[in-house]
Amino acid sequence: MRRWLAMLGLLLMLGIQGVGAGDIPATLRMSAIPDENPTELMRIYAPFAAYLQREVGLPVQFTPVVDYAATVEGMVANKLDLVWFGGLTHVQARIRTNNTAYAIAMREEDLQFKSVFITNPQANIKALQELKGKTFAFGSAGSTSGHTMPRYFLLKAGIIPEQDFSKFSFSGAHDATALLVQSGRVDAGALNVSVWEKLVDTKKVDTTQVFVFWTTPPYVDYNWTVRGNLDQGLVEKIKQAFLKLDRSNPEHAKLL
Repeated sequence: MRRWLAMLGLLLMLGIQGVGAGDIPATLRMSAIPDENPTELMRIYAPFAAYLQREVGLPVQFTPVVDYAATVEGMVANKLDLVWFGGLTHVQARIRTNNTAYAIAMREEDLQFKSVFITNPQANIKALQELKGKTFAFGSAGSTSGHTMPRYFLLKAGIIPEQDFSKFSFSGAHDATALLVQSGRVDAGALNVSVWEKLVDTKKVDTTQVFVFWTTPPYVDYNWTVRGNLDQGLVEKIKQAFLKLDRSNPEHAKLL
């Protein structure tokens, strides 16, 4: 089954709409929230840009950014045409562009996304309530899966970070959070489940020294968003390129 969904009914339900004919840039400028280290982001998105370039018949340039806010600002300033946003940054972009930026595609798993809470053996944490009095690391302040949703579930559990942690900080990226917890520099942290699974699979973390003790319920997160004044014919080509991706195709699987 194709892993990308046209946003159709979901986006209509959310009130996300496109506009009429618009701009066709000389080069399609693509970016993504920097939720991992720069080297890993280039490894992921450079091949994606090459794939899109073949499919849409237009030069595509992946533009890395320094932080989450820069992706939103880039779209607001018409300096970015297509961005991989998290749930929070997508909403911020919509607000800042007077609801002209809109989502066009997301993966099935992004409709049921999760965050994981991790700790190390020295901290002796087995439940959310045991985080009180401990040190904690979120990812970026603008991250849905590394901050917004973990904070939401902490609050539901009666834990107010500003009051109940002895100290908390923002690591800036999901992989950085995992390494902070593994090193013992903080007692616990929260990050994106897919990044965690990748770190485990590639043995970039030692699961005897850092491990999951709680997983959130599912929520809606990532999507591809375009600026509202982008030509609709071009937007349709981009959308079809996403829908064409199939995990059973080894080359496509690398992009998903």
